[in-house]
Amino acid sequence: MSQPVKRMAGDKPLAPCPICGKPARTETKPFCSPRCADIDLGRWLGERYVIPGPEEDEMSYPPHSDDENPSR
Repeated sequence: MSQPVKRMAGDKPLAPCPICGKPARTETKPFCSPRCADIDLGRWLGERYVIPGPEEDEMSYPPHSDDENPSR
């Protein structure tokens, strides 16, 4: 049977912790504990989570100036 969802002031339900699935606490929202918050931070810092962006080939680079061309 599922655990009851804790409610905030305003009767808005808190989503479960994204790390372990336990009910989130308002003190550590959206996590259930500081431990789960630290696990999430470690995943971001370890680059296990990434925000997708354009491929390097698709990125536009500024044109080179003629001052950088020594062949003149």
